[in-house]
Amino acid sequence: MIVLLFRLLILISIMMIIYSGIKYLRNPQRKLKAAKEANEFYFLDDANNSKKNLQFVYKGCLFIGEKYLGATEDSFKVVDIHVSVKEPLELEGFTREDIYFLENEMLIHYPHSKIEWKHPINQLLLTKLH
Repeated sequence: MIVLLFRLLILISIMMIIYSGIKYLRNPQRKLKAAKEANEFYFLDDANNSKKNLQFVYKGCLFIGEKYLGATEDSFKVVDIHVSVKEPLELEGFTREDIYFLENEMLIHYPHSKIEWKHPINQLLLTKLH
């Protein structure tokens, strides 16, 4: 009886380890961190929850976007996104083209939104081209 109970306990613990591994691999925050370390683009958002901020990484820089709900012609949708950067020093080497790329990616998900960049990103957009 004890051997059978011990085997059952081992089987349950193996199932728990497999379940924990799957949960770890599917964790979106882990994917966001991995994309940041690899200098890749990754967009993390819960489109069904307008109160939850969107996050994305690009070229090793983490951006956070606050979504604001508003009225459009036919329904309520996200109409404003205020984007800030977590660490301003990570912006080194960013160009206008990078910012325009990020804007296009956000507009794919939220076509009715107006994107406002917070300091210091807006300084890059306000300066004149040489």
